Amino acid sequence: MVRKSKRVSAAPQKRVLKASAGRQPARATPARATKVELQLGERIAALRAAVGFTLERLAGETGFTKGYLSKIENSKVIPPIGTLVKLAKVLHTDLADLFASGSAEPANDAISIVRSWEREAVIRGGSSFGYDYVALAHKRHHKQMEPFVMVFPSKVDKDIRFEHKGEEFMFILAGKVEFEAEIDGRTKTWILSPGDSAYFDSEIPHRGRSLKGESRALVVIYRTTDQA
Repeated sequence: MVRKSKRVSAAPQKRVLKASAGRQPARATPARATKVELQLGERIAALRAAVGFTLERLAGETGFTKGYLSKIENSKVIPPIGTLVKLAKVLHTDLADLFASGSAEPANDAISIVRSWEREAVIRGGSSFGYDYVALAHKRHHKQMEPFVMVFPSKVDKDIRFEHKGEEFMFILAGKVEFEAEIDGRTKTWILSPGDSAYFDSEIPHRGRSLKGESRALVVIYRTTDQA
């Protein structure tokens, strides 16, 4: 039986997100890609080579197709955060290493202070899906929590849901968000306003969209060291 609601998983099977077989959705091109976005594919390719993985082995370890991984490494597609979490785990690193343009600073691993002007817009246009992410702890490496400020799109594909390993916390900072989660085959919807929050298992298919202006939320993704 084929489900009508497609999911964007951190380890997807060889299914498609749109009707065209074998294709990933085209990214909505932002006005200007961030420096981090442009370097992301190159960084993933370098980390893969560093652990001695072929593209085929990485595909086998993550569940992604070789074609999709090749597009990521060649910066033709920017994957969602859940996908990057999976890649980081398989490559024995974390999101900070995927986004870093230079080497880690050991002094930052005990206490990481990020000034407001040091924040990095790691992904704009949310990797084909319209979500913007600003990293809040990019200086800290080898961590179990990944905090971001996320900006929600006003429109999302009706067939898109996100799911990945770990747990997730979301605190609404501004705007109004329609948050959906698929529980036991049924879709539940909540309208969240500034000050509202949600804590959930990230493996539950979920998504959110802005209902009013530029809706922003503090989002923290948590995963233990044994979660792939």
